[in-house]
Amino acid sequence: MDCGPTCLRMIAKYYGKNIRLQRIRDLSGINREGVSMLGISEAAEKIGFRSQGAKLTLNQLKEIDLPCIIHWNQNHFVILYAIKKDIYYIADPGKGLIKYTKNEFYNSWISVHNNGSSQGIALMLSPSPQFYEQEGDKKEALDFSFLLRYLYKYKQLVIQLFVGLGIGSLLQLIVPFLTQSVVDIGINTRNLNFIYIILIAQTMLFLGRMSVDFIRSWILLHISTRVNISILTDFLIKLMKLPMSFFDTKMTGDIMQRMNDQKRIESFLTGSTLNTIFSVFNLVVFTFVLAYYNVNIFFIFLISSVLYTLWVIAFLKRRRKLDFKRFDISSKNQSSIVQLIGGMQEIKLNNCERQKRWEWEHLQAGLFRFSVKSLSLGQIQQAGAFFINEGKNILITFLVAKSVIDGQLTLGGMMAIQYIVGQVNSPIEQLLGFIQQLQDAKISLERLNEIHELEDEEPVGRNFLHELPSQKGIYLNNLHFTYPGAGNEPVLKGIDLNIAEGKTTAIVGMSGSGKTTILKLLLRFYLPQKGDIKIGATYLEQLGFGFWRNQCGVVMQDGFIFSDTIAKNIAVADDYPDISKLQHAIKVANITDLIDSLPLGLNTKIGAEGNGISQGQKQRILIARAVYKDPSYIFFDEATNALDANNERVIMENLESFFKGRTVVVVAHRLSTVKNADHIIVLDKGQIIEEGNHTELTEQKGAYFHLVKNQLELGN
Repeated sequence: MDCGPTCLRMIAKYYGKNIRLQRIRDLSGINREGVSMLGISEAAEKIGFRSQGAKLTLNQLKEIDLPCIIHWNQNHFVILYAIKKDIYYIADPGKGLIKYTKNEFYNSWISVHNNGSSQGIALMLSPSPQFYEQEGDKKEALDFSFLLRYLYKYKQLVIQLFVGLGIGSLLQLIVPFLTQSVVDIGINTRNLNFIYIILIAQTMLFLGRMSVDFIRSWILLHISTRVNISILTDFLIKLMKLPMSFFDTKMTGDIMQRMNDQKRIESFLTGSTLNTIFSVFNLVVFTFVLAYYNVNIFFIFLISSVLYTLWVIAFLKRRRKLDFKRFDISSKNQSSIVQLIGGMQEIKLNNCERQKRWEWEHLQAGLFRFSVKSLSLGQIQQAGAFFINEGKNILITFLVAKSVIDGQLTLGGMMAIQYIVGQVNSPIEQLLGFIQQLQDAKISLERLNEIHELEDEEPVGRNFLHELPSQKGIYLNNLHFTYPGAGNEPVLKGIDLNIAEGKTTAIVGMSGSGKTTILKLLLRFYLPQKGDIKIGATYLEQLGFGFWRNQCGVVMQDGFIFSDTIAKNIAVADDYPDISKLQHAIKVANITDLIDSLPLGLNTKIGAEGNGISQGQKQRILIARAVYKDPSYIFFDEATNALDANNERVIMENLESFFKGRTVVVVAHRLSTVKNADHIIVLDKGQIIEEGNHTELTEQKGAYFHLVKNQLELGN
């Protein structure tokens, strides 16, 4: 989804300005489908580029200034940055820098065939003076110092861990000298008692090391669990502070995959880092011991280890690309599984089991292809590393054996060297594993950072009001709004509306006329592009988000029922529901009969993991939730459209007394819901075309009259 904004960011960087990807995303109007060429063009002009989109032939493409953004394979954006001798140089956000021959480029770029000429689409960009005048974005990324703060909280446990590591290393250090003394003293002098003593010492050392390892594992478990919860909690806190518009442009699988990513960071912090410090300590100590025994073998070991390290590092760039591919496929796979389980009813009703299963299998085929690439890369890396490592071991074995034969080294010395080489091999492998896990953790940190660098709904340092003005009417002045996505039609155009305090205002109109959008703007899910909303004399944007929503009781078309008891679903914000408020909400929403029919009553679990409920029952629980809040403002979006006539009549009568003294906005199609409203607004294509009460609008015989005409006839 990010290929277009990424291309623009790369070109901005080419001209010397660092602009955050999130800023370009916002400017280009990204949505769940990604961005269009128009969106990239608009974002480019907002950051100071001159842009021109065109359909060009291959010959015309050679004449324009590069770099430019081109549409690739009808579903992707890449940068063309050079053409030399019919070789086309592409910067692909997904694959890196690639060269294409003329034919390969032609097949991927050409998309239009007009009057015998073949054309592709390109966006030409050139920086204007305004581009150079602006300041680039500062890099405020999370780094490892930020992560080490999580470990700092448990510094006493970490110190205990290091003490354990030190004791374990010292115990290991004694082993080669004991091995040498067994051979050189015990065996050569045939002193069995001496061998007994050494073997007892080795047994005690083994038991000591095992005990230290056990204790270390327990300490590590405590640290890793706490750090894992802390990182995930902070991520969820950040996620819940983000504006609703963020969740409209992010797939569920993408967010869930980012949450899985923090596991790699936790593993790196508590596993790899601490184990590697232990390994490096062992490596340094045993390397000195190896140099003490034989300098030549020490240098052979050193050279081979450097080669081993360089070989592994050479694969890191390719691993990084594969990891991003893994993230992309895994997030789609996660979304697919959520969709399969959540949409099972529709799948069965429409007999599309096979198609949906094939879609899932197609993703699994993609995962398999990724696994094949990942495995082949790992095997090539492993083969080279194995060759270097085993070659070194064979050479060292030959040299020490020759030294024993030549009388330069005792047999015990040879066994000690072999033990030491075995001990230093393991830390080097761990060190290189650490380099790979460091890379994984950095990639995961980048992905988490994308979320952490987004601005909160209520940024720190900005003061919001937490008190309603004395006059509480709502005023919409010249309100304009368009959903993200370049070229989208405005949903609201110049709305001027007064919602009287303590009165009921109904908004009616055809589907897509902008009714729900007004509610979402009032609830501050989005910000209007033009115009403003006031509560009395106070601008809505001056009020704290949490404070304002706390004053509002809301029932949306797509309201959510949690997997919890009925009581907890009504009193969602209270740990312990207020029984009197709960009983009042149940009475107003007319759900006493439902609760009485259930064995556990209010403690019956509903939602995805509990008892199934009908749409009408769901709406009644959502109404009860809004009533329980006892709010100053009430916003209902088709809150009774799933109710039967009897239930609706009872609830509307109950709500009428509940509405008294409160400011109410009702969006509805049903005449029974809106006819008693004090003020009715008729919307059409984002504009107010009629307003008045039911009697006035019916007498006008305009749009409102036609909307309710069929219902009136059915009613009579």
